[in-house]
Amino acid sequence: MWQKENQRLVIDKIAEILDATDDTYADKMTAMLDEARRIFISGAGRSKLVGNFFAMRLMHGGYDVSVVGEITTPSIQKGDLLIIISGSGETEQLIAFTKRARDIGAKIVLISAKSDSTIGDLADAVFQIGISELYGKVKGMPMGTVFELSTLCFLEALISHIIWEKGIPEEEMKTRHANLE
Repeated sequence: MWQKENQRLVIDKIAEILDATDDTYADKMTAMLDEARRIFISGAGRSKLVGNFFAMRLMHGGYDVSVVGEITTPSIQKGDLLIIISGSGETEQLIAFTKRARDIGAKIVLISAKSDSTIGDLADAVFQIGISELYGKVKGMPMGTVFELSTLCFLEALISHIIWEKGIPEEEMKTRHANLE
C-alpha cells in the first residue's frame, strides 16, 4: 500500500508543478530551437541527466544537438543556442559556461525553478518550471527531485509538441536512434 501512496505523491506533485508552468513555453522554446544553428545542453548532477534525455530526443527529432562536456562536443558559436538546466540558476560551472557562450554571441535559455538568478540575468529567456512557492520541503522527494522530475516531464511534453507540430513520424525518429547497442 505504501508504494501506491508514494507513487500518487510523486505524480500529484509533478502535476501541480506543471499546472503552474506557463503554457506559452512550448511555442517559445520550439521557435528558439528552430532558429538555432546548433543546440548545446548543459546541467549539473541530476539536471545534467535530464538534459541528456532532452538532447537525445532532440537528436531523434532531427536537431543538431550536443551535450556540453562530452569529448566530441564542438565549440559553441554565434547563432547557436545554449540550454542550461539548473534548479537554482547559481551553479558556478554553469555560470562560467553561460558567460562564455554570451561573450561568443550564442543565445541562452535557462530552465529553472527560480525566475531570478545569476544565470537567469545572463539568459535570453528563462523558463521557470512551476512557481517557487511549490518547491518547499516535499515528503519523500528530497534535494531537487521535484524540479528534476517536473523538468523531465515538461521537456518530454515539449518533444511531443514538436513532433506533433512538425509531423515527424516515429519511424523517422527511429532511423536516428543508436544502432550500435
